[in-house]
Amino acid sequence: MLRRFYDWTLRVSAHPHALGWLALVAFVESSIFPIPPDVMIVAMVLATRAKAWRIAAVATVASVVGGFAGYAIGGLFFEAVGRPIVEFYGYGAKFTEFSQMYNEWGAWIVFGAGLTPFPYKVITIASGVTALDPVVFGAASGLARGIRFFAVSAVLWYFGPPIRILLERYLGPVTTVFFVLLVGGFVALKYLV
Repeated sequence: MLRRFYDWTLRVSAHPHALGWLALVAFVESSIFPIPPDVMIVAMVLATRAKAWRIAAVATVASVVGGFAGYAIGGLFFEAVGRPIVEFYGYGAKFTEFSQMYNEWGAWIVFGAGLTPFPYKVITIASGVTALDPVVFGAASGLARGIRFFAVSAVLWYFGPPIRILLERYLGPVTTVFFVLLVGGFVALKYLV
């Protein structure tokens, strides 16, 4: 089933209304869709390198707006369904403690998920559940998604088709290692300084 979604995403990237489809995929990926918009970005930038920056901008904006949809899903469904269950089983205090911890690190959690291959939708929904400050959520999402989509577009714009193989193979692991080192550095500074 994932292969069909992947193939569909590649087909749509060649459509005359590809920017609209990209916006839709980026929006829905932020809350429920399993295929990241990077697949379309790669195909679209390689097809029309002159539109690389517009493609990255559309993906960024749509992804952040979709992230707020995921945030709303977490906030609305948790209050209606999740909270009564948590409180029924006596975990209200533990959930409050978890929410405080999540919100303390929320900007970094959202930034990391937005930048790496970690399923961003999980974090958008969790941010709504814990009522992470929407400004913090939006800023971290915009920064991370912008860096990710503009970096992919820039590399493809500059190097062209030969870079596609390297991006598809190594982008996920490289960004994950970068994020772990970045957060690790900040955590070390917090406890050492």
